[in-house]
Amino acid sequence: MSEDRRIIEKYAALSPYQASTPIKEVLADPLIKDFARFLFPDDWYAPERYTLASVDHLLPFHSHLRLETTLAVIEKVRELRRLKAEVYYPLGKRVGLFYFPSSKANPFSVISAGGGFSYVGSIHESLPHALVLSELGYPTFALQYRSGGARMAVEDLALALATIFEDPARFGLENLHYTLWGGSAGARMAAYLGSYGTESFGQKACPRADAVIMEYTGHTDYSAHDPATFAVVGKQDGIASWRTMARRLERLRALQIPTEFHAYERLGHGFGLGIGTSAEGWIMDAVRFIEKNVGKF
Repeated sequence: MSEDRRIIEKYAALSPYQASTPIKEVLADPLIKDFARFLFPDDWYAPERYTLASVDHLLPFHSHLRLETTLAVIEKVRELRRLKAEVYYPLGKRVGLFYFPSSKANPFSVISAGGGFSYVGSIHESLPHALVLSELGYPTFALQYRSGGARMAVEDLALALATIFEDPARFGLENLHYTLWGGSAGARMAAYLGSYGTESFGQKACPRADAVIMEYTGHTDYSAHDPATFAVVGKQDGIASWRTMARRLERLRALQIPTEFHAYERLGHGFGLGIGTSAEGWIMDAVRFIEKNVGKF
Protein backbone atom coordinates (compact mmCIF):
# COMPACT_ATOMS: atom_id res chain seq x y z
CA MET A 1 0.00 0.00 0.00
CA SER A 2 1.39 3.41 -0.94
CA GLU A 3 1.91 5.88 1.88
CA ASP A 4 -0.54 8.37 0.39
CA ARG A 5 -3.23 5.68 0.18
CA ARG A 6 -2.60 4.75 3.82
CA ILE A 7 -3.02 8.38 4.91
CA ILE A 8 -6.19 8.84 2.88
CA GLU A 9 -7.77 5.62 4.14
CA LYS A 10 -6.93 6.51 7.75
CA TYR A 11 -8.87 9.75 7.56
CA ALA A 12 -11.70 8.32 5.45
CA ALA A 13 -12.33 5.68 8.11
CA LEU A 14 -12.92 8.43 10.70
CA SER A 15 -15.55 10.26 8.64
CA PRO A 16 -19.16 10.39 9.85
CA TYR A 17 -20.22 10.84 6.22
CA GLN A 18 -20.76 8.28 3.48
CA ALA A 19 -21.52 7.97 -0.23
CA SER A 20 -25.21 8.76 0.25
CA THR A 21 -24.59 11.93 2.29
CA PRO A 22 -26.06 14.94 0.44
CA ILE A 23 -23.46 17.58 -0.40
CA LYS A 24 -25.77 20.16 1.15
CA GLU A 25 -25.39 18.36 4.49
CA VAL A 26 -21.61 18.81 4.34
CA LEU A 27 -22.06 22.47 3.41
CA ALA A 28 -24.17 22.92 6.56
CA ASP A 29 -21.74 21.11 8.89
CA PRO A 30 -21.40 23.47 11.91
CA LEU A 31 -17.66 22.86 12.12
CA ILE A 32 -16.87 23.92 8.56
CA LYS A 33 -19.90 25.75 7.17
CA ASP A 34 -18.06 29.08 6.98
CA PHE A 35 -15.83 27.81 4.16
CA ALA A 36 -17.29 24.43 3.14
CA ARG A 37 -18.53 25.71 -0.22
CA PHE A 38 -14.92 26.11 -1.34
CA LEU A 39 -14.28 22.41 -0.82
CA PHE A 40 -16.31 21.86 -3.98
CA PRO A 41 -16.37 23.78 -7.29
CA ASP A 42 -18.43 26.82 -6.35
CA ASP A 43 -18.79 27.99 -9.96
CA TRP A 44 -20.99 25.04 -10.89
CA TYR A 45 -24.41 24.57 -9.34
CA ALA A 46 -24.83 21.27 -7.49
CA PRO A 47 -28.43 19.98 -7.61
CA GLU A 48 -29.92 19.24 -4.19
CA ARG A 49 -30.04 15.53 -4.98
CA TYR A 50 -26.25 15.35 -5.37
CA THR A 51 -24.46 13.27 -2.77
CA LEU A 52 -20.78 12.74 -2.01
CA ALA A 53 -20.92 9.92 -4.54
CA SER A 54 -21.86 12.53 -7.17
CA VAL A 55 -18.85 14.82 -6.74
CA ASP A 56 -17.34 13.60 -10.00
CA HIS A 57 -20.22 15.28 -11.87
CA LEU A 58 -18.94 18.64 -10.60
CA LEU A 59 -15.44 18.06 -12.02
CA PRO A 60 -15.84 17.25 -15.73
CA PHE A 61 -12.14 17.72 -16.55
CA HIS A 62 -11.03 15.31 -13.84
CA SER A 63 -10.95 11.54 -13.50
CA HIS A 64 -10.47 8.77 -10.96
CA LEU A 65 -12.28 10.59 -8.17
CA ARG A 66 -12.52 8.36 -5.11
CA LEU A 67 -15.10 8.60 -2.35
CA GLU A 68 -12.44 7.74 0.23
CA THR A 69 -10.37 10.74 -0.81
CA THR A 70 -13.36 13.08 -0.57
CA LEU A 71 -14.24 11.73 2.87
CA ALA A 72 -10.63 12.04 4.03
CA VAL A 73 -10.37 15.70 3.02
CA ILE A 74 -13.63 16.60 4.74
CA GLU A 75 -12.59 14.76 7.90
CA LYS A 76 -9.19 16.48 7.95
CA VAL A 77 -10.70 19.96 7.88
CA ARG A 78 -13.25 18.91 10.53
CA GLU A 79 -10.39 17.63 12.70
CA LEU A 80 -8.51 20.91 12.38
CA ARG A 81 -11.62 22.87 13.33
CA ARG A 82 -12.18 20.64 16.36
CA LEU A 83 -8.65 21.61 17.37
CA LYS A 84 -9.65 25.28 16.94
CA ALA A 85 -7.28 25.75 14.03
CA GLU A 86 -8.02 28.39 11.41
CA VAL A 87 -8.38 26.25 8.30
CA TYR A 88 -9.39 28.81 5.68
CA TYR A 89 -7.85 32.27 5.32
CA PRO A 90 -9.95 34.51 3.03
CA LEU A 91 -7.98 36.83 0.75
CA GLY A 92 -10.99 38.15 -1.16
CA LYS A 93 -14.60 37.32 -1.94
CA ARG A 94 -13.67 34.15 -3.84
CA VAL A 95 -9.98 33.90 -3.06
CA GLY A 96 -8.38 32.26 -0.06
CA LEU A 97 -5.99 29.71 1.37
CA PHE A 98 -6.74 26.40 3.02
CA TYR A 99 -3.91 25.59 5.40
CA PHE A 100 -2.86 22.17 6.67
CA PRO A 101 -0.07 22.76 9.21
CA SER A 102 2.75 20.47 10.27
CA SER A 103 4.79 20.33 13.45
CA LYS A 104 7.99 19.98 11.42
CA ALA A 105 10.00 22.94 10.12
CA ASN A 106 10.21 21.70 6.54
CA PRO A 107 9.74 23.83 3.41
CA PHE A 108 6.08 24.66 2.87
CA SER A 109 4.03 23.92 -0.23
CA VAL A 110 1.34 25.86 -2.10
CA ILE A 111 -0.97 23.84 -4.36
CA SER A 112 -3.36 25.04 -7.08
CA ALA A 113 -5.95 22.65 -8.47
CA GLY A 114 -7.04 22.77 -12.09
CA GLY A 115 -10.41 22.99 -13.79
CA GLY A 116 -9.70 24.68 -17.10
CA PHE A 117 -10.00 28.08 -15.37
CA SER A 118 -13.76 27.44 -15.31
CA TYR A 119 -13.86 25.79 -11.88
CA VAL A 120 -11.42 24.90 -9.09
CA GLY A 121 -11.18 21.16 -8.45
CA SER A 122 -9.68 21.40 -4.97
CA ILE A 123 -11.54 18.40 -3.51
CA HIS A 124 -9.61 16.15 -5.91
CA GLU A 125 -6.47 17.98 -7.00
CA SER A 126 -5.12 20.15 -4.19
CA LEU A 127 -6.71 19.36 -0.82
CA PRO A 128 -5.88 15.62 -0.94
CA HIS A 129 -2.28 16.47 -1.80
CA ALA A 130 -2.20 19.02 1.04
CA LEU A 131 -3.48 16.41 3.47
CA VAL A 132 -0.81 13.90 2.45
CA LEU A 133 2.02 16.44 2.47
CA SER A 134 1.08 17.80 5.89
CA GLU A 135 1.02 14.26 7.28
CA LEU A 136 4.50 13.76 5.81
CA GLY A 137 5.76 16.84 7.65
CA TYR A 138 5.32 19.57 5.04
CA PRO A 139 3.08 22.54 5.97
CA THR A 140 0.82 22.98 2.96
CA PHE A 141 -1.58 25.55 1.53
CA ALA A 142 -4.27 24.87 -1.08
CA LEU A 143 -5.37 27.90 -3.07
CA GLN A 144 -8.96 28.88 -3.77
CA TYR A 145 -8.76 31.24 -6.73
CA ARG A 146 -11.09 33.03 -9.13
CA SER A 147 -12.05 31.20 -12.29
CA GLY A 148 -12.38 32.98 -15.60
CA GLY A 149 -8.86 33.14 -16.98
CA ALA A 150 -5.21 32.31 -16.48
CA ARG A 151 -3.99 35.83 -15.72
CA MET A 152 -6.52 36.37 -12.94
CA ALA A 153 -5.77 32.97 -11.41
CA VAL A 154 -2.00 33.54 -11.45
CA GLU A 155 -2.49 36.95 -9.85
CA ASP A 156 -4.43 35.23 -7.06
CA LEU A 157 -1.54 32.82 -6.53
CA ALA A 158 0.88 35.75 -6.40
CA LEU A 159 -1.38 37.42 -3.82
CA ALA A 160 -1.38 34.24 -1.75
CA LEU A 161 2.42 34.08 -1.74
CA ALA A 162 2.70 37.76 -0.86
CA THR A 163 0.29 37.21 2.04
CA ILE A 164 2.28 34.26 3.36
CA PHE A 165 5.58 36.13 3.19
CA GLU A 166 4.10 39.27 4.72
CA ASP A 167 3.52 37.45 8.03
CA PRO A 168 4.83 33.88 8.06
CA ALA A 169 4.52 33.74 11.84
CA ARG A 170 0.75 33.92 11.39
CA PHE A 171 0.94 30.42 9.94
CA GLY A 172 3.63 29.16 12.29
CA LEU A 173 6.14 28.89 9.45
CA GLU A 174 9.78 28.61 10.50
CA ASN A 175 11.22 27.56 7.14
CA LEU A 176 10.60 29.99 4.28
CA HIS A 177 11.80 27.76 1.47
CA TYR A 178 8.83 26.46 -0.50
CA THR A 179 7.55 24.49 -3.46
CA LEU A 180 4.72 25.22 -5.88
CA TRP A 181 2.39 22.42 -6.98
CA GLY A 182 -0.45 22.28 -9.48
CA GLY A 183 -2.54 20.08 -11.72
CA SER A 184 -3.53 21.01 -15.28
CA ALA A 185 -4.52 24.71 -15.16
CA GLY A 186 -3.04 24.82 -11.66
CA ALA A 187 0.25 23.51 -13.03
CA ARG A 188 0.36 26.43 -15.46
CA MET A 189 -0.11 28.77 -12.52
CA ALA A 190 2.70 27.14 -10.56
CA ALA A 191 5.00 27.22 -13.60
CA TYR A 192 4.36 30.91 -14.31
CA LEU A 193 5.17 31.89 -10.72
CA GLY A 194 8.20 29.59 -10.75
CA SER A 195 9.48 31.24 -13.93
CA TYR A 196 8.69 34.89 -13.32
CA GLY A 197 7.95 35.45 -9.63
CA THR A 198 5.28 37.41 -7.81
CA GLU A 199 6.60 40.76 -9.04
CA SER A 200 5.42 39.89 -12.56
CA PHE A 201 1.85 39.45 -11.36
CA GLY A 202 1.03 42.55 -9.38
CA GLN A 203 2.73 41.85 -6.04
CA LYS A 204 5.99 42.80 -4.38
CA ALA A 205 8.92 40.50 -5.00
CA CYS A 206 8.91 37.40 -2.81
CA PRO A 207 11.54 34.66 -2.61
CA ARG A 208 11.32 32.32 -5.60
CA ALA A 209 10.09 28.74 -5.28
CA ASP A 210 12.72 26.06 -4.79
CA ALA A 211 10.82 23.56 -6.96
CA VAL A 212 7.71 23.24 -9.10
CA ILE A 213 5.67 20.01 -9.11
CA MET A 214 3.41 19.73 -12.17
CA GLU A 215 0.64 17.34 -13.14
CA TYR A 216 -0.56 16.98 -16.75
CA THR A 217 -0.38 20.34 -18.50
CA GLY A 218 0.40 21.50 -22.02
CA HIS A 219 2.35 24.47 -20.65
CA THR A 220 5.39 25.17 -22.83
CA ASP A 221 6.73 28.50 -21.53
CA TYR A 222 9.92 28.47 -19.42
CA SER A 223 12.85 30.64 -18.40
CA ALA A 224 16.51 30.20 -17.61
CA HIS A 225 15.61 30.91 -13.98
CA ASP A 226 13.09 28.10 -13.53
CA PRO A 227 13.42 26.07 -10.33
CA ALA A 228 13.86 22.31 -10.17
CA THR A 229 10.84 20.75 -11.89
CA PHE A 230 9.05 17.41 -11.41
CA ALA A 231 6.26 16.45 -13.82
CA VAL A 232 3.76 13.60 -14.19
CA VAL A 233 1.20 12.80 -16.90
CA GLY A 234 -0.76 9.88 -18.32
CA LYS A 235 0.19 8.54 -21.74
CA GLN A 236 -3.48 8.49 -22.76
CA ASP A 237 -4.07 12.12 -21.78
CA GLY A 238 -6.17 13.71 -24.53
CA ILE A 239 -5.84 17.23 -23.09
CA ALA A 240 -2.15 17.52 -22.17
CA SER A 241 0.21 15.51 -24.35
CA TRP A 242 2.93 13.70 -22.44
CA ARG A 243 5.30 14.49 -25.29
CA THR A 244 4.74 18.23 -24.80
CA MET A 245 5.61 17.90 -21.12
CA ALA A 246 8.67 15.79 -21.92
CA ARG A 247 9.98 18.36 -24.41
CA ARG A 248 9.65 21.19 -21.90
CA LEU A 249 11.62 19.26 -19.31
CA GLU A 250 14.28 18.42 -21.88
CA ARG A 251 14.73 22.16 -22.45
CA LEU A 252 15.03 22.76 -18.71
CA ARG A 253 17.63 20.00 -18.43
CA ALA A 254 19.61 21.66 -21.21
CA LEU A 255 19.79 24.70 -18.91
CA GLN A 256 21.18 22.49 -16.11
CA ILE A 257 17.90 22.71 -14.17
CA PRO A 258 17.15 19.51 -12.20
CA THR A 259 14.11 17.66 -13.57
CA GLU A 260 12.24 14.39 -13.23
CA PHE A 261 9.50 13.17 -15.57
CA HIS A 262 7.01 10.31 -15.36
CA ALA A 263 4.50 9.28 -18.05
CA TYR A 264 2.12 6.54 -16.90
CA GLU A 265 0.54 3.85 -19.05
CA ARG A 266 -3.24 3.45 -19.40
CA LEU A 267 -3.99 6.80 -17.81
CA GLY A 268 -5.72 9.96 -18.99
CA HIS A 269 -6.17 13.49 -17.68
CA GLY A 270 -6.99 14.73 -14.20
CA PHE A 271 -6.09 11.75 -12.02
CA GLY A 272 -5.15 13.71 -8.88
CA LEU A 273 -3.28 11.49 -6.43
CA GLY A 274 -3.81 8.63 -8.84
CA ILE A 275 -4.64 6.09 -6.15
CA GLY A 276 -5.73 2.85 -7.79
CA THR A 277 -4.02 3.74 -11.10
CA SER A 278 -0.61 3.18 -12.63
CA ALA A 279 0.41 6.55 -11.14
CA GLU A 280 -0.28 5.59 -7.52
CA GLY A 281 2.53 6.77 -5.28
CA TRP A 282 3.73 9.54 -7.60
CA ILE A 283 3.43 12.08 -4.79
CA MET A 284 5.99 10.11 -2.80
CA ASP A 285 8.35 10.27 -5.79
CA ALA A 286 7.80 14.04 -5.86
CA VAL A 287 8.70 14.34 -2.18
CA ARG A 288 11.89 12.34 -2.78
CA PHE A 289 12.71 14.63 -5.71
CA ILE A 290 12.31 17.67 -3.48
CA GLU A 291 14.44 16.19 -0.72
CA LYS A 292 17.16 15.22 -3.22
CA ASN A 293 17.27 18.43 -5.27
CA VAL A 294 16.03 21.05 -2.84
CA GLY A 295 16.70 19.59 0.59
CA LYS A 296 15.02 20.28 3.88
CA PHE A 297 17.31 23.20 4.77
